[in-house]
Order: sequence, then C-alpha cells, then structure tokens
Amino acid sequence: MKRVAAVDLGASSGRVMAGTVGPSTLRLEEVRRFPNGGVQAGPLLYWDILGLYRETLAGIRDAGAVDGVGIDSWAVDYGLLDDRGALLGNPVCYRDPRTDGVAAKVAATVPARELYDVTGLQRLPFNTLYQLLSEGDRIEAASAMLLIPDLLNYWLTGSIGAERTNASTTQLYDVRARTWALPLASRVGIPSRLLPPLRDPGTVVGTAAELSGLPVIAVGSHDTASAVVAVPAAAGENFAYISSGTWSLAGLELPAPELSDAALAANFTNEGGVDGTIRFLRNVMGLWVLSETLRTWSISDLPPLLSAAASSPALAAVVDIDAPEFLPPGDMPARIALACTATGQRPPPDRPAMVRCIVDSLALAHRRTIREAARLTGRRVDVVHLVGGGARNELLCQSTADACGVPVLAGPVEAAALGNVLVQARALGEDLPDLVSMRALVRETQEIRRYEPSGTGDWDAAEARLRG
Repeated sequence: MKRVAAVDLGASSGRVMAGTVGPSTLRLEEVRRFPNGGVQAGPLLYWDILGLYRETLAGIRDAGAVDGVGIDSWAVDYGLLDDRGALLGNPVCYRDPRTDGVAAKVAATVPARELYDVTGLQRLPFNTLYQLLSEGDRIEAASAMLLIPDLLNYWLTGSIGAERTNASTTQLYDVRARTWALPLASRVGIPSRLLPPLRDPGTVVGTAAELSGLPVIAVGSHDTASAVVAVPAAAGENFAYISSGTWSLAGLELPAPELSDAALAANFTNEGGVDGTIRFLRNVMGLWVLSETLRTWSISDLPPLLSAAASSPALAAVVDIDAPEFLPPGDMPARIALACTATGQRPPPDRPAMVRCIVDSLALAHRRTIREAARLTGRRVDVVHLVGGGARNELLCQSTADACGVPVLAGPVEAAALGNVLVQARALGEDLPDLVSMRALVRETQEIRRYEPSGTGDWDAAEARLRG
C-alpha cells in the first residue's frame, strides 16, 4: 500500500486529497479544500499564488503520514523567476485581456500552418506563447518560466524543471520531437533561457525540506492529463472523453499527433498525455458559464435549480457556448439573452429555463466536438466517458448522452486527483505498469453511472439554429 498527497488546483477551487493505492485498492480522502479565482489588482487579473502555496503546504500537512506528493493544475499560466530564483510578480490569469491582438502579430511572423505543424496546438488567445509576448520589459529580467505546478514544486524542492504534459500546452513545445521548440521561440523573440529542462510524469523532482524530506513527484501536472489517466475505459474500447469542470476538455486519446490541415481548420489541439499519449481535443467553454450565472444571481445552491431546469423544455433556446463573449467574467444571463435574440430565438424567460439553455448548449458543444474528433481521425466512438465535477450534474450527463447519441459513463468525479495518485503510486513502486492497469483499478474501485440516450430532442435542428 502507498499513501500519497495529491494537490489538485483548479481555476475556481483547490483541494488536497490523501490517496491510498494497493492491490484492488484505490481510495481518496479530501483533507483540505479552498477557494481560488482571479484577483483584479490595478489593470491586471492575477492569481493569488502565495495563497495557493500556503494552502498547499497546509493541506499536505493535514494529510498526515504520506509517501509522496504530486501537484496538478490548470494549464498555460506561469510565474517568472529572476536570476536569484525570486518570483517576478504574481502570475497573471489567462482570462486577462492583455493578450488581445497578440496572436495576429505572431501569425504575421509564423504562419498558422507552420505553428500548428510544430506545436499541434489550437488557437486560443491566452496560450503561454502569447502571454509571454505580453510581458514587456519583465522578459529581460527573467531567467526562467515555470508553469504553476512547476513553480510550486520549485518552492518545495529548489529544483527547476518543466513537466511535459503541461509544457505541451504552452505553444512552445514540439509535439513530435517532445522537446522545447527552440527555433520557434527564437523566431518570435522568446529567450531560450526561459524554458527549463523537461521532465516526464513519474519523475521524482526532489524532496521538500519544509515537509520533513517528503518526496515530490512530477505527475501529469496539467489537470486534464491526470484526469485522462483516470478515465475508466476498458482495453480496446472505442471511447471519447470529456473532462468536465470550469472547462470541458473533449476529445480522443491517440498514439501520435493529428496535424492535418483539417485538424488545424477545426482548431483541435494535440497535447501530451501520460505514457507518451496524445490528448487530441478541443477546449469547450464548460461549466464556467453556469458558475458565472450563479454568481450574477448571488446563488450558491445549484441542485434545486438543476431539478427545475430538468422540467423546462429541452432545446427551447441554445447558444454557441464557445463564443468569445462568454470567456471573460461578467453578466452571463444578459449575454445569453443577447445571443438568443441575435439568432432569432426567444431568450429564456426564467432562471430554470436559463440553466436549461446553458446545459443544453454545453451538451451541443460536446456533441459537435466529439463528432468532429471522430471524423478527423477516422475513429469510431461507442461511448463517452465524462469525468470531473460535471459528472455530478445529472442533467448535463443525460443531455450529453442525448446529444451524442451514445452512452455516457459518468465518473469518477475526482478524476484529476485519482490520476495524480496513480502516477505517484507507480513511481513509488506499485505494480501499475501502464494506463490499462491504472484504468482497470479505477473501474474496479470507483462509482460510475451510465446514461443511455433517450432519443428525445432534435439536436440537428438546434445546431442549425446556431448556424442561421
């Protein structure tokens, strides 16, 4: 038996879980949970990275006796270190508009086809590449860029490095060579000194002196990479996955990147996964829109609203959940009403109808993304595994099954923490040689709920409404 601490940091909350792994055993215990979110200070939206580090340390101590610790988080954001190893200011949140227009400037230097051929990444305005080019003079003072988990690992151990699954989200990583894309970095004006040595998931980073010499292990430090480890797919199963939380990361697991012109046009990304796999996916806006709606209404109790929404007519109104107006914080109900009016639909008349509109729109985006991933790769999808916090949302799971026309297997909810724990356990000697064995243990030990398509709703007509 191995007992480890998994630090799982999301854009809206963080948690520290104690995980126990052994033969036919995989258990999680939440030992600490804490809020997270952007902090507006002057012109920029920051992360409270010191608060996250304080909570991380407290949570690891709350976990008691453990054999190791691993940290995963959201992607793309980072801290800059100076030549003394000191942090040059709080990391800026990817939702800050400072990168507006930067992608177009990069495209004038490196054509989209060439950029995609090297990095395999979808076009997102907040990719690390664009953020670094928004730093101005701070770049000259910086000696290293560390993504959020790597920054916390550095503070714990003093070791500077970059874990590959998260490095692959920066648009500075060569997805085929599995190295930093140094010629690309030089071409756009990013110094190579900022890009630290790469590490594979399962590498022991070092020991944390502040935690009595506890081993710190690099896991799939992009939380989606860890979540996909815990997708409970059977060997040989034709599956798609949705890691559902603030974002929905929807796609397929591939042995090699898909870099076709069609994949570029469809804006699919090729990110590194554990054990050399590729996460071929697209970012869907996710439950962010719903959480911002609740914030606008000053409501924290979601289940009664979901229950009422389930009784509202399906597909009465839908919006393009991935439209850019839904990315920044703000009044989502007002934006949804405007989007409905612009497409000739009646805006949702009450709060349950508004929630139903959001959930149906998200399910429609899941359908669009998974079908396109299958078309681009020539693969069949017989089942969708929906993991993460969205697995608790019965309406979302059923709507996704109805939209996709295949069963949805929902769970585990804490997939990122489970994947984190499994990679740590293997690094510490547990007999988990591959993803097949890890996923078998997840199926054996975790609660998974099946949703069959009900055959209700004209999803093709709903899609047509959005296309005008």
